[in-house]
Amino acid sequence: MKASELDKKFDNGEDITEFIDLSKAKRPGQKQKRVNVDFPLWMIQRLDKEAKRLGVPRQSIIKIWIAERLQRV
Repeated sequence: MKASELDKKFDNGEDITEFIDLSKAKRPGQKQKRVNVDFPLWMIQRLDKEAKRLGVPRQSIIKIWIAERLQRV
């Protein structure tokens, strides 16, 4: 398949995963490093409440909120 055909399928919202070798996929700039952060109990409780409301893990809320803040600076 030509790249232009693949682009057209993608642009039309078609599923193109059958044409991609995901075993070799990389996410540049997405290397992760574990860090430990101590939060006051009240913050953990509020984070857990929001995470439960959204149906996501606490870690996801923390990552999203920090990423949003960093994009503004």
